[in-house]
Amino acid sequence: MAVFKGAGVAIVTPFKENGDVNYEKFAELVEFQVNNGTDAIIVCGTTGEASTLTHEEHLDVIKYCVEKVAGRVPVVAGTGSNCTETAIYLSKEAEKIGADAVLLVTPYYNKATQKGLYNHFKAVADSIKIPVILYNVPGRTGCNIQPETVVKLCSEVENIVGVKEASGNISQVAKIMALADGKVDLYSGNDDQIVPLLSLGGKGVISVLSNVAPKETHEICSRFFEGDVAGSCALQLKALELCEALFCEVNPIPVKKALNLMGMGAGSLRMPLSDMDEEKVPKLERAMKNFGII
Repeated sequence: MAVFKGAGVAIVTPFKENGDVNYEKFAELVEFQVNNGTDAIIVCGTTGEASTLTHEEHLDVIKYCVEKVAGRVPVVAGTGSNCTETAIYLSKEAEKIGADAVLLVTPYYNKATQKGLYNHFKAVADSIKIPVILYNVPGRTGCNIQPETVVKLCSEVENIVGVKEASGNISQVAKIMALADGKVDLYSGNDDQIVPLLSLGGKGVISVLSNVAPKETHEICSRFFEGDVAGSCALQLKALELCEALFCEVNPIPVKKALNLMGMGAGSLRMPLSDMDEEKVPKLERAMKNFGII
């Protein structure tokens, strides 16, 4: 059974003006998501700026999220690293904390071979009992998990259950599913490709868009699963302008700005990320207005 089906939010980590994690605002963001139909919360991923959190902060944020969600939806903890031992440590701790699954990004910078990727992911998965979702985002990591490797991992390692595919390469995704034989739970990692990936047998999306439009992102998925493909597609197309605006600068810069425009108090970003360029803000505001969220 899939870790979740539908729209999971890749939730931001809000910061105070002094740079500390703003747990009060984080609790509000969690409630906003759960109350608006989000199917899972993915904490400490790319959108959550995990790469700028200390290990202590990383685990504290996961623990806080698990406590605030309190079993209402699954919590998937981002615990990937380019160091296998670090990924094992974070994954084991996340399991102890009570995360329902972990999300493991492809090791970045190292540029491992496919054999190296297989050994890395297997070593992490073997260290825990909870499910593992692989995360393929070559645009950020410089490393691509080939379809054959994804399928081999999901077939041979019991608790590796699926992949968040953010390569943007529909042909690659199609090949994964052609080889999968039902063994790969596929999640879109791109908000502008939710319906295309669902049409290939996907289980849902791990979404940036859900931060600002949880109800609508959930509905894109739920309509598709209910057989209303035309309705799902219409919502997907309506969201394209907003998706484009949310990625007009590197994620999570625009989505944090969007949350702040909504009065959600997401705060600023940790260096080396910087606040959104002011000349791009009107484009984001226009897209948010057209979508009806401000």
